[in-house]
Amino acid sequence: MNGAPLVALPIVLGPTGSGKSALAQHLALAVGGEIVNCDSLQVYRGFDIGTAKVPAAERQGVPYHVIDVIDPGQLFTAGDYARSAEAVLREIAGRGRVPVIAGGTGFYLRALLDGLFPGPVRDEVLRARLERRETSRAGSLHRILKRLDRTAAERIHPNDKNKTMRALEVRLIEGRSMSSLFERGRSPLEGFRPIKLGLDPPRELLHERLNARSQAMFELGLVDEVRRLLAAGVSRAAKPFESLGYKQALQLIDGALTREQAVESTQLETRRYAKRQITWFRKEHGVHWLAGFGGDPLVEAEAIAIVQREI
Repeated sequence: MNGAPLVALPIVLGPTGSGKSALAQHLALAVGGEIVNCDSLQVYRGFDIGTAKVPAAERQGVPYHVIDVIDPGQLFTAGDYARSAEAVLREIAGRGRVPVIAGGTGFYLRALLDGLFPGPVRDEVLRARLERRETSRAGSLHRILKRLDRTAAERIHPNDKNKTMRALEVRLIEGRSMSSLFERGRSPLEGFRPIKLGLDPPRELLHERLNARSQAMFELGLVDEVRRLLAAGVSRAAKPFESLGYKQALQLIDGALTREQAVESTQLETRRYAKRQITWFRKEHGVHWLAGFGGDPLVEAEAIAIVQREI
């Protein structure tokens, strides 16, 4: 950017339940920062308990950005996130403040930092055909993707219909795999110097925390939140209803699961999700790994020391 000094960009990453929000807020308070959300579910309005948003009353005056920005029925892609987040980063830096990214959606972070290839526009006719196939044979799209683009299939969870459909759409339109297109014409983020801070608490303690948090979500009113969203007209097909906790809450409301089963299912799937996040973030380059949870004073002190050395 014309020789201008790079802006320090602290990034707090790690698995769900590791304390990213706590550490990001502590950092923001210490360095005069503002938090930029990098969680694909916290962008949705009304989905609060199951996404573990920091309540406004607990933010200690720290501004939060790219959170509660769209309605549940709206489409919000990784490209949308990258464009929104970049604009916010530049606005924060322009005011002399420090942007602090926090969140566990690795694909969003990669889209922001590395850019995305200019893939084909959405083909609604093709998508409708794929949707009908998936409706009649659940899981069939992911199986097809595995045959046509094994690398993409391995990166996408079988239950993530939207990403599976997009990868298939790209493969069928372009005649090439999504994986082979990733390096085509990408535009990485310029003007910032990422400082990646990865939380890596002991697995056993992380699992205990995830189990407790899943239980607490239901105790804090997750099912009532889902009922309010449905009563307000939010479609059951809305993207955030596919996520952990919300999916089980819907099944509980429908009588498909008991409360105990809903909690146990959420706990199990959350542990599995955390494992996938850890695998993804281990592939990130230049991460300062911190052995503990975000709220640990020793971890906070280490993180602040790392950031202050580079600001």
